[in-house]
Amino acid sequence: MFLRSRYPLAILAGLLLAFSFPKFGIAGFAWIAPGFILGTALGKRGGESFRIGYVAGLAHYLTSLSWLLNIPVRGYPILGWIALSAFLALLPATWVWLSLKVSGFEFLVSSFETAHPAQLKTQNSKLKTHLPQSLSQRIIWSFVCAAIWVALEMFVARIFGGFPWNLLGDSQFQIIPLIQIASFTGVYGVSFLVAWTSVSLLCAVAAILAKPTLRSAWIAEIIFPFGAIALAFAFGLHALSETPAPSRELNVALIQPSIPQTMIWNPENDFARFENLIQLSNRALTNHVDLVIWPEAAVPGFARWDENVHSAIVRFVREHHIWLILGSDDLGPLPHPTAKEKYEYYNASFLVSPEGEFVSRYRKRSLVMFGEYIPFEHALPFIKWFTPVTGSYTPGDRAVPFEMNFPESFGRVVTSTLICFEDNFPQLVREYVHDDTDFLVNLTNNGWFGEGAAQWQHGANAIFRAVENGVPLVRCTNNGLTCWADRHGRLREIFRDENKSIYGAGFMIVKIPLLNPGEKRALTFYNQHGDWLGWSCVALSGLALIFSWRNGKRRNRRA
Repeated sequence: MFLRSRYPLAILAGLLLAFSFPKFGIAGFAWIAPGFILGTALGKRGGESFRIGYVAGLAHYLTSLSWLLNIPVRGYPILGWIALSAFLALLPATWVWLSLKVSGFEFLVSSFETAHPAQLKTQNSKLKTHLPQSLSQRIIWSFVCAAIWVALEMFVARIFGGFPWNLLGDSQFQIIPLIQIASFTGVYGVSFLVAWTSVSLLCAVAAILAKPTLRSAWIAEIIFPFGAIALAFAFGLHALSETPAPSRELNVALIQPSIPQTMIWNPENDFARFENLIQLSNRALTNHVDLVIWPEAAVPGFARWDENVHSAIVRFVREHHIWLILGSDDLGPLPHPTAKEKYEYYNASFLVSPEGEFVSRYRKRSLVMFGEYIPFEHALPFIKWFTPVTGSYTPGDRAVPFEMNFPESFGRVVTSTLICFEDNFPQLVREYVHDDTDFLVNLTNNGWFGEGAAQWQHGANAIFRAVENGVPLVRCTNNGLTCWADRHGRLREIFRDENKSIYGAGFMIVKIPLLNPGEKRALTFYNQHGDWLGWSCVALSGLALIFSWRNGKRRNRRA
């Protein structure tokens, strides 16, 4: 019974979508998968179409998020993997249900069902009833389907703090000319193009099946999205041609200590791992370096408050006379302390001057649910027994630029830091880039996930923040993917150890292009105006649903 249902096809469609993201990274699958998922549900009524979409979504997320199983905590990873996948699978399920709903048709039994040869002629004549009847209706419908997909991505990027991981457009991160439209639309513009094309291809297949003798029947179905793709490539190629050589470059040492997460959790290892971090940094400084960057969780304890750690950091920067950016926990007094709780804790980054002063501090704003905070902790305290964390960090409240002043011959350098998966949030990152920002820095610890696909997926997602805001992005990680991308999202250099692995320990020295002294950056349209496309898709989806609901009421009255 199961094999004769739509569910095996839905699973296959979901797997195609999963394989479009790293590590597999077959970007072409993303252009097929959404239409394939929708096609498996054609002819099914509301509840059944939702279930088919859900099965496809579950197959996709269970596969693409399987790296969650690498978290070295007994019991919790499998629960988190299933729970998160089950929640995110609601996105494609809702998309299928809404897309079929807004087509304005009551669907019949699909012609994709197995039919007796004598019934094929009848089934082909019914194929049109599973999609809008006229060409113009199908063109509008495929456009609206893409808008609904983007609207749902906007939703998942914000609800419960947001999890904008593996958005459809992220699968195209290696197609550099195409993704340049993100400087105008954000990553959602790429998602829209891919979803629109995929649904249009579904319509093209339907046209071929309906009129197999008419060779050109399918061309009209895809001409508009293919035209939009051509324009996007033209825009991207033009943008890539305008890359002047920088007059200033900053020599940056990125340190990747590759500390196992179990060692980070064991305070007995603090001295050994910190010593290893200092040794790696000293090796890097045999070359000329202006700035050293240490990743999230590399420094044990509280860098500002632990006397031994603080003095070692001050001694290190003074000895080498370099600037240092590091990730470390931080604490501050509670506004209303109690006998049990006097401090609030932060995941933070610091800028340390060559004189050993902690001159700037940034506190992470977007925290990881069940990793850095426990939702409803005070209202439902028992929840903490079902999570691997025992307490919650406090989120920061603003972006903080890190300003480094070099000798007059070189000038001022400005960067902003993002911590952990903050570089996944388009709406957040644009707040960190101003007209004097030279580059962005992401400090992250992907040691939680061993040598899984998380590092590559995280890096692919982050690439779009460089394009959206028109600034280079430097990523310093605990165990991969330490790299830097230019303002067009091109991965310029990736750290690999002596075994050619991205996960090992070591360092990399890179030259980051800077603005000229006194120069102001031309801010991108996206940086200035944000998710205008995303919110437009939300509005268009809402209007389509209203019209569908009104049309349904009219049909019911006529019936």
